[in-house]
Amino acid sequence: MAGPDPAVAAVRSAVRPGLTGPVLVACSGGADSLALAAAVAFEAPRAGVPAGAVTVDHGLQPGSAERAATTAGLLRDLGLDPVLVRRVRVGTAGGPEAAAREARYAALSAAAGEHGARVALGHTRDDQAETVLLGLGRGSGPRSIAGMAGSRPPWWRPLLGLPRASTRAACTALGLPVWDDPHNTDPAFTRVRLRTEVLPLLEDVLGGGVAAALARTADLLREDTEALDELAAAVADPTDCAALAPLPAALRRRVLRRWLLEAGTGDLAAVHLHAVDALVVGWRGQGRVDLPGGGGVVRASGRLALQGPRADPSAPPSEEPHP
Repeated sequence: MAGPDPAVAAVRSAVRPGLTGPVLVACSGGADSLALAAAVAFEAPRAGVPAGAVTVDHGLQPGSAERAATTAGLLRDLGLDPVLVRRVRVGTAGGPEAAAREARYAALSAAAGEHGARVALGHTRDDQAETVLLGLGRGSGPRSIAGMAGSRPPWWRPLLGLPRASTRAACTALGLPVWDDPHNTDPAFTRVRLRTEVLPLLEDVLGGGVAAALARTADLLREDTEALDELAAAVADPTDCAALAPLPAALRRRVLRRWLLEAGTGDLAAVHLHAVDALVVGWRGQGRVDLPGGGGVVRASGRLALQGPRADPSAPPSEEPHP
């Protein structure tokens, strides 16, 4: 008896090892998420794992509610349960792509918490390559170029090792009706131009294999980044300037970044981190470093201290400049 189509088998094989607990598949109805949903629906019962799905209605296109309902019906037909439809309100901060992504991930995270499940996302190797290129173009540093993690609760991305062509082929083989979001071909979006213009040009100029090479680069960088993050987490006191100063810059700034994020500082940019780092290794008596959200950091008695909305009222004033 013949086995499944090779593309179907590849998607199922990618999903199988990660089915260790309850999962909700985030599905838009596009080829990537639909192929993922079908694979999870097939493999989860065999693994004895509960599996449902979530589809998010962004309300950005006419008929979006009907589209979400159609996708939900298809997911139920695949055998997934529960199937949730979440309508979100998309703001304007950061542009349309970022705002839609923020609203979507907030809804998916809430669903994961409600059902005690991980959320399976249909990102492929091509998506990873696009993410790396975006990070390179923005100069965002190794953390951004490291791309998306395969598993970082509540998110699970089992298809990062597969090309986008495999998910499309799997849907074709299974006779699944794929919905092609018109936003995915709109050149007004940066990621669309990367997908349709930049990556094809790189593939042509460099002789192919660029998407795979970029994804491989992300994997290698992520290993390095995670190792440095572990070392940073082991630093006992992130406010002791004498202990921080001898550390390599890459490690020291990770310690500071971790401290600031845990203290509630959001939207932390490189300029803020470098300014706080200068309080440690470039101390010339400079004053407070302002942070996003209204807080700030000062150096006092050889230690860093938070001020502002989250400040300790007893924190001493900044030290006097060195002579």
